Amino acid sequence: MTGPAKDEFVPHPVKDQLPGVDYCINSNPSWVEAVILGFQHYLVMLGTSVIIPTIVVPQMGGGNVEKAQVIQTLLFVSGVNTLLQSWFGTRLPVVIGGSFRFIVPAVFIALSNRYNTYLVPRERFKQSMRSMQGALMIASVLPILLGFLGIWRIVTRFLSPLSKAPLVLLVGIGLYEHGFPLLGECVEIGLQELMLLILLSQFIPHMWKLKLPIFERFAVLLSVGIVWAFAALLTVAGAYKNKPLQTQFSCRVDRSGLVGGASWIRFPYPLQWGTPNVDAGQIFLMTAAVFVSHVESTGGFIAAARYGSATFCPASILSRGAGWLGIGMLLNGLWGTPCGSTVSVENVGLLALTRAGSRRVIQISAVFMLFFSVLGKVGAILASIPLPIIGALYCVLFGLMSAAGFDLLQFCNLNSYRTKFILGFSIYMGLSVPQYFNGSVITTGRSPVQSGSATIDRIMQVIFTSHATVAGIIAYFLDNTLARGHPLTRIDSGRHWWAKFKYFHRDPRSEEFYSLPYGLSKYFPSV
Repeated sequence: MTGPAKDEFVPHPVKDQLPGVDYCINSNPSWVEAVILGFQHYLVMLGTSVIIPTIVVPQMGGGNVEKAQVIQTLLFVSGVNTLLQSWFGTRLPVVIGGSFRFIVPAVFIALSNRYNTYLVPRERFKQSMRSMQGALMIASVLPILLGFLGIWRIVTRFLSPLSKAPLVLLVGIGLYEHGFPLLGECVEIGLQELMLLILLSQFIPHMWKLKLPIFERFAVLLSVGIVWAFAALLTVAGAYKNKPLQTQFSCRVDRSGLVGGASWIRFPYPLQWGTPNVDAGQIFLMTAAVFVSHVESTGGFIAAARYGSATFCPASILSRGAGWLGIGMLLNGLWGTPCGSTVSVENVGLLALTRAGSRRVIQISAVFMLFFSVLGKVGAILASIPLPIIGALYCVLFGLMSAAGFDLLQFCNLNSYRTKFILGFSIYMGLSVPQYFNGSVITTGRSPVQSGSATIDRIMQVIFTSHATVAGIIAYFLDNTLARGHPLTRIDSGRHWWAKFKYFHRDPRSEEFYSLPYGLSKYFPSV
């Protein structure tokens, strides 16, 4: 048989494992390189760990001291959860950090009228934190049951590449408000970081060939170091001395208040704020955020498997990961953080940027989280990086996370009108519905759902402002109901590719990537 003619165009072959990855899940760089890459992952996840407490803690009555303590606690629990997920959960190279989806329920709890009787800010902070702890600990039962009872395994077995694509795509794109808008708060710093990051990671490696891929591997570390030093120089030179307070807060390197508020050494411990409180309405609201975070984490797991050059996650592995994610949320509530856990989207993007999906690197980053959560002053210095720099990183890393959704389309028939309808409708609604809910709150100050119960209204607000959740549910429903009996539906949706990964033992590579360590697989088999 003769091959294609020289000038004949040949479609790109379909790959169920991403080629071009330098270090897959089970391959490890040298220890020096692994430590530097692990520190880079730690640096990237700091953004969310700082942004969430910066928004929520002042609403709770806390100041710089409380904000620093919450950040330390969130870092500590994130380190523990990352290790648990990489050892016993999905075994994927994912960082488990705080979720933006908990901001709405956390602020709702913090602003509750019941705390107006506490005139001392520290006491108000403690009381509201205890309520968040109680609600989060009870709400964590949902993913624990979904995961360890195998319910999520049953749900995810009906996923196909077609229904996965909008979910994964919108996990990244849905965080667009934390990208360039955050960068734009100090353009002279944020835009410089964005341009330098793209230059170092994309252009210089093609222009300047080195034996070691220094620029593409450590572009984040290099660019952040350079721009941070430049921001410090502008601060010392007095460039923002007479600027508005908001500009100073965004651009100066000495306005976060974290260094002054942090203690030198502090060990976060369970129930450090006191005994948790329980309120039914707050539990339901927190449960909605837990569900949304759980759905988005499923998209994060799928993308991380792709960028780690692994095969698709079997349904049982996604269910196992969900259970351990629930354990992580339980630890969040036990230690006392204003948010639950999720797969860190920015760290998934960093896997793609560095082409290093090694599990060991992520575990080293977890050690950095634990280390700097105890050494408060040192960790606070790193956490005081101006947020516009973080926003610039998000522009690239969230985009790479979204690109994993496009990867899944290679398994689908894009010439099918059914495929086009499901993709187009789910993605459009995933963008449009949250915009409707957010716009209603901005213009009227109320949720568009007026049920007569503030708790139900806010539950709807939490669920329907998640782009990935809306798109994922619509795509999942349509893919499993629309023309289900048509003979071409299975192939058009890419189900023939996904079939061998629905069950753990149908593909021999699943054992290589996802089996538990220390011989535990025989005691906890994946089915």
